[in-house]
Amino acid sequence: MTGTAAAAQGLVWLLRPKRPRAPARVPVSTYFTAAEVARARRFARGQRLIALGGVALEGTLLILLVARPPRRGFRLAERAARARPPAANAVVAASLTLVTGVAQLPLRAISRKRAIDVGLATQPWRGWASDAAKGFVISASFTSAGAALFGWVARRFPRRWWLIAAAGMPAVEILFLWLGPVVLAPIFNRFTELPPGEARDDVLTLAGRSGVEVGGVFVVDASRRTTGTNAFVTGLGNTKRVVLYDTLMERFTPAQVRLVVAHELAHVKHRDLLRSMLWAALVAPAGTYAVRDLSELLAGPAKATAGTPGYLPALALALAIVGAGGGVIANQLSRRVEERADAFALELTGEPLEFIAMEQQLALTNVADPDPPRVLSWLAASHPSTIDRIGAAVAYSER
Repeated sequence: MTGTAAAAQGLVWLLRPKRPRAPARVPVSTYFTAAEVARARRFARGQRLIALGGVALEGTLLILLVARPPRRGFRLAERAARARPPAANAVVAASLTLVTGVAQLPLRAISRKRAIDVGLATQPWRGWASDAAKGFVISASFTSAGAALFGWVARRFPRRWWLIAAAGMPAVEILFLWLGPVVLAPIFNRFTELPPGEARDDVLTLAGRSGVEVGGVFVVDASRRTTGTNAFVTGLGNTKRVVLYDTLMERFTPAQVRLVVAHELAHVKHRDLLRSMLWAALVAPAGTYAVRDLSELLAGPAKATAGTPGYLPALALALAIVGAGGGVIANQLSRRVEERADAFALELTGEPLEFIAMEQQLALTNVADPDPPRVLSWLAASHPSTIDRIGAAVAYSER
């Protein structure tokens, strides 16, 4: 585990871009009122506790299944495995996904109720339940397919399955990134191409100035669920696209939308998606090796062997533990990439005051803590804090 963490951290240092100018130190009170900060922190604190409760609940369920597995259920699964090994693994994996997911539904409902209370969530409960059911079906389908494939590989290569898994992970990631925008995302939202007009002209102008082949530019109907605002780059090859929330287009000024677009174009120009994929591919062998060792330690030689249904709870717990540690390390790379994208947007547009106004509005719209505790940002944040991003714009304007 220590070696895996060291390898992952070393790859972050190797792959992360050079840091732009350090952000200026600016007081939160200059840009947000005490009431705005208190409201955001009260909401964020509760949401964090609920999220931690969900992680603890899932971990506890997996620990119980590893320590005291339902003997009858796993005996039936093991018998089925002798006749149809892939099917038995698939059924157990789907069951694990549904059990842990359903157990967390009350916490997710509480989190959603709090988001409704602050005006962030807008979707009716019926729509929320429908999306949750779709998510369960999709998650169970993918985990069952993965478990069936894992069982087949582990039975034939009981000591080297981790190496085969490491080699296959980049291919799976590429497939999901390629098909996700056109197969999975439309299940939950409607995406429409940005229509001709000022906004589209701005995008094309910025893309031309930055030398970026942007692909498609789409608007997603995020307002059917939230008043929050965001934008992102997704897809590979002919599915590559920049996606803007409709709430962004409706509530932000054209100059602020240009800044958001410039930020997303920076990710395309610098191939940031490929950078993160490269990090994941390079760290995969160490990660899957750690998962193998930890899952074998958790399962114990007398309980289950790799490739059998009884081994899956230990494998799921090991994946969760190693994945959590990897996420903390990967966030360091993500924050540096986002800092560079902000710097690119400022250079491309030359509008630091609009950038500051945009960051203020984003924080208020998304009910986000503008200056969270540093340790929490280091552990869980994929982006710099709002106050650091404002500080970057201040540093740019001072320059």
